Amino acid sequence: MTFAHRMLDWFEKNQRDLPWRKTKDPYKIWLSEIMLQQTRVTAVIPYFERFIARFPDYQSLAAASESDLLSMWSGLGYYSRARNIQKAAQMMVERGGFPSTYDEIRKLPGVGDYTAAAVASIAFGLPVVGLDGNIVRVMARWTAESGDVKAGATRERLRQAAQNQLDTKRAGDYKQSLMELGATICLPKAPKCLYCPINEDCDAKLQGLQHTIPIQLAKQKPILEDRTVLWILKGDTLLLWQREADSRRLAGFWELPEPQMVPKVILLADLGVFSHSIVNHKYRIILKRGKLQGVATSPCQWVHLDQLGDLPVSTVVRKCLKLIRRG
Repeated sequence: MTFAHRMLDWFEKNQRDLPWRKTKDPYKIWLSEIMLQQTRVTAVIPYFERFIARFPDYQSLAAASESDLLSMWSGLGYYSRARNIQKAAQMMVERGGFPSTYDEIRKLPGVGDYTAAAVASIAFGLPVVGLDGNIVRVMARWTAESGDVKAGATRERLRQAAQNQLDTKRAGDYKQSLMELGATICLPKAPKCLYCPINEDCDAKLQGLQHTIPIQLAKQKPILEDRTVLWILKGDTLLLWQREADSRRLAGFWELPEPQMVPKVILLADLGVFSHSIVNHKYRIILKRGKLQGVATSPCQWVHLDQLGDLPVSTVVRKCLKLIRRG
């Protein structure tokens, strides 16, 4: 039995029940792939289902207000993805349909090689394979790749190895089988080799290297930083500020103020502490109750608590809300 046949047979019996696997609609498949970029599957599922219910097709997504779009995306992070999918949806409206070739899909805003290959193979059955972290790990171990998997030349060897084994009649399932194996069996730190369908000819397993491959250079150490944010109430309103539309990060999102933004504030009790990561930064967020002396000054403004569910608030604000509700 070939590599592809073993993978496909395993996938049919062991694949997870995920909502985007129940459709061949390229819009929904594309949306799921964008959401899954740097985000765990379990976190994406509820967002995907809510998003599809609100924007069932690219026409409704193209016509959405920015506030509505960001509110539905809020909590998924990497908010440039939300703006890019709307730009892409507007391009689809202009061209009169979802693009159906790899090259056309690749031209959509926010779509890279892997996402274009994933949508092309799953939605349209095109014989292309892209690389995500899971597929890189599977192919690096199967071939006992000795190079740094972050290097371009190494990644091209792994892509070609996956492409060479492709079942052209079931390209979409083949791609998903590789990703699924990496996500559930060929794990980064504790691979479950006993249950792997390709373990008999996996070079890393045969050489006892499954725990040391894939090889990658040491990651940059994260930058650690403390930040204090303030919970200041006036009746049923909360003091917030909104990032400018042209902000480099989280444009249009609402945030809690930091002490330097509210000079006339009395700091009261600590309400809680939590961790928050953004790319290579790790923050320790300290939430403090504050009491404002005088009037709020720009850019801060009072927002009614009932409005928070309809506004695009940052993940930090969401985490603070959870702390307050746990109280």
